[in-house]
Amino acid sequence: MSKTTVSAPANIAFVKYWGARDLERALPMNPSISMTLDECVTQCTAELLDGDKDEIWISEPDGGFGSPEPEFARRMTDHLDRIRQWAGRVERFRIATRNNFPGAAGLASSASGFAALTLAAAGALGKGDTPVDELSRLARRSGSGSAARSLLGGFVEWPAGATDSSDSTIAEEHSHAVQLADATQWELRDVIAVVEIGPKVVSSREGHQRAPTSPYYTQRQKLLPARLEKVRRAIEKADLSLLGPVIEEEAVDLHLIAMSSQPPIFYWSPGTVAVLRAVRELRQEGLDAWATMDAGANVHVICDADSEDDVAERLEDLPAVGFVIRDGVGDGPETEHQHLF
Repeated sequence: MSKTTVSAPANIAFVKYWGARDLERALPMNPSISMTLDECVTQCTAELLDGDKDEIWISEPDGGFGSPEPEFARRMTDHLDRIRQWAGRVERFRIATRNNFPGAAGLASSASGFAALTLAAAGALGKGDTPVDELSRLARRSGSGSAARSLLGGFVEWPAGATDSSDSTIAEEHSHAVQLADATQWELRDVIAVVEIGPKVVSSREGHQRAPTSPYYTQRQKLLPARLEKVRRAIEKADLSLLGPVIEEEAVDLHLIAMSSQPPIFYWSPGTVAVLRAVRELRQEGLDAWATMDAGANVHVICDADSEDDVAERLEDLPAVGFVIRDGVGDGPETEHQHLF
């Protein structure tokens, strides 16, 4: 039986995916742009089985593997069903998956996890050479829409698709990620201040559902075309002074919408505020460092390579920061020769 192991990276969104036209199909309300990371990855091994049910194993703190929580196992099995349907196959899988960074904490572990699962299962079925556009659409259908972006390296845009079409099939056909520039375009660094490692109380999926209830949701949609264009230009010109203010505005708006949704969602912690204050102080001291966050308390500080050491040292000194992850722009998923089982 065929066995494939893939490592897929997390990504950090510069322009956020927050709110969906069709949550079941993960069709976004607006385009999003992200940077694919290099160090924060999920490894996944997929092997075909002769049995009548999937086996799913997830890494545990002691280095071994155990059974996942029922909800996570259900999401994994549902996506394996989609992959089987896509491939026209019926075989079951043995799956093992492992993150090298905290999961369910707002660090895009769902994106890396479902990207890795999609690629490993496709490889085990002998379809690893499928065009990346098609695999990106398939990863998106996992329910973790951001997984569509983790299929590609460098700087990535996930268009909203045919938003003016009433035909959801057309919208789905066009909703896959595309690479704006590869990792060699710009050596950006991402210093991640981890202030919480436990799962967030309200999932991103629930956040997407509540987002339209915020009075600020519609206003953000009006601002997005200009923000998207600024981010595209910043990537093209490798201009952090252009990128930085936009990614901070986007991060604040995501959390403003979350906090003003019905019922409200509060992802921030006191540590979040302490890190944001430190980033402002770093800029006052002359460092070009800018903060962004996904749906969680942890903070990504985007900077150039020359500033990375100073940024990391300042964040490590904050009492509220448990630890710092040094990351940066990466090349995307890789097939590995060493399997998890």
